[in-house]
Amino acid sequence: MSLVKRLSRHPAVQSALGRLAAAYLRLVRRTNRFTVEPAGSDPWLDGLSPFIAGMWHGQHIMVSFAGRPVDRVATIISKNPDGNVNTIALTRMGVRVIRASGARGRAVRDMRAKGGAEGLRAMLRALKNGEIVAFSADVPKISRRADAGILTLSRFSGRPIVPVAVVTSRHIRFGSWDRACLGLPFGRGAVVFGAAIHVPREPDPETFEALRCQVEAEMNRVHDRAYTLVGRPDRVGDNWLGPARPKPSEPGREAGANTPA
Repeated sequence: MSLVKRLSRHPAVQSALGRLAAAYLRLVRRTNRFTVEPAGSDPWLDGLSPFIAGMWHGQHIMVSFAGRPVDRVATIISKNPDGNVNTIALTRMGVRVIRASGARGRAVRDMRAKGGAEGLRAMLRALKNGEIVAFSADVPKISRRADAGILTLSRFSGRPIVPVAVVTSRHIRFGSWDRACLGLPFGRGAVVFGAAIHVPREPDPETFEALRCQVEAEMNRVHDRAYTLVGRPDRVGDNWLGPARPKPSEPGREAGANTPA
């Protein structure tokens, strides 16, 4: 392990980085003019709560922006040490962090699976206790392809999935597999909630796949709408399933590089 990696995992360094990240996120939230759609959605969201807030993985950095003051929000972050900074930052932003392996695909259908079942049980408890659970819907390492995990959580909890997108007009797009975005200050922002999707307890395979496709399509729709509201294109939208590639209008930009937008 490199010296930089060892330093980045030191508890004091991670604590400082987490506090700094939270302070930066507060600055972004205060200095962007956010539009929420649908307008006047509070009664509708109250009627659905507690729900599963479905997000694409690249949105996880700004998940706290979607929460309202009355909401209690929980999310899951892996126990990997690299997740400690995000945990500190989100906790300081008012999000309760569950440290466990995510509930993914076949792992959560087999309740004996270590890790997946642990995360599933923790999120079920959060929903039962009235917390909104923010959960990334992607297949691991495949951006914007909905996984079975979020539907399984809905099945077992009986709670609906509400797709949500949080974007800002000024942002940095990272070259990670999820093409994560970090908002920049002094711009416009949008929070868009999609149509609630209910998953029956025992769906047949055809129904389950149809609902998975519905979640995927609605997640993509709210992202398209959010970027339209801030007047910027979603630069991942034409390349959801593959690595980042330079566009013809960007001849000097290398694939995978961090790209300010």
